[in-house]
Amino acid sequence: GKRKIHYLFEDGKEMAEEYDMKTGQLVSRKWREKNTLGGSGKWQIEVGEPTSPLLGALESELIKESSSNPVFMRKDTLSSFQWRIRNLPYPKEVYSVSVEEEQRCCVIRTTNKKYYKKFSIPDLDRYQLPLDAAALSFTHANNTLIITYQKPKEILAAEEQLQKELKKIKAANNGDGDCKTQ
Repeated sequence: GKRKIHYLFEDGKEMAEEYDMKTGQLVSRKWREKNTLGGSGKWQIEVGEPTSPLLGALESELIKESSSNPVFMRKDTLSSFQWRIRNLPYPKEVYSVSVEEEQRCCVIRTTNKKYYKKFSIPDLDRYQLPLDAAALSFTHANNTLIITYQKPKEILAAEEQLQKELKKIKAANNGDGDCKTQ
């Protein structure tokens, strides 16, 4: 039910995207750069669920962060960019979400000074589009703060063009999963 697209750029960067086959919606986007020695670095998640550390990893984790800490993640819809911050128990009136135009980022503040977060919108940076405070909104439900930024028409048009191009691409293995080894 998912389609994975892997991009290699001339500057050495890699991008991997996953799309839902039914809706054409972006499920995840990850970036990776070469490290100083020329090897592949770690994947940086831009869109989608943050990966949890693998169970039984080589290094034993004696100290790990609390499961009640806020979890910040991006999950886009077809018409908007959306960020979700889980484990924020305060009422909606406590939160303030604003745009810092000179720093090209959005800022989340609480009046009780318990949470503060700055984040940028890489898609707008890639297209060199200005941030629009009118496109930003937020809501709070089930201990989750949901921030929504309506996609500009330039990005909607580019995504529509990309979807047309992706439909032309033939899958590498056609999903049959038949692996021939010798």
